[in-house]
Amino acid sequence: MIKHRNFPSRLPGTDFQFTIRRPNPKGVTPLKRLERFKDRRPPDRRADAAFVRALLEHFWDKPFERANLDAGRLSWLFGREVKPYGDPFDLASYEAMLILDLPLIQSTFPEACEPE
Repeated sequence: MIKHRNFPSRLPGTDFQFTIRRPNPKGVTPLKRLERFKDRRPPDRRADAAFVRALLEHFWDKPFERANLDAGRLSWLFGREVKPYGDPFDLASYEAMLILDLPLIQSTFPEACEPE
């Protein structure tokens, strides 16, 4: 498993994790699409926006490996803003390739696209 260098490990001041330190000895946690409901808590929405901003800053329109990115955090975006890249796609692989859907990100997370 490669590690994405300089990628934030968590949302500052919170326990919202963005990366993992080491591979899971019990096996890779598979990605799955989690539904984001309109009544999600504001801290959860801030964590999603911060994670999307970090993804944009590191990868923009280039395909990237899942690697050490947290499966739980990716699953909130998977199938929408973060899409599988390539076929066949293994949901339970650290080497799985992903790509960002930039037009969708601009509409669902406009705050993540704005310059700081």
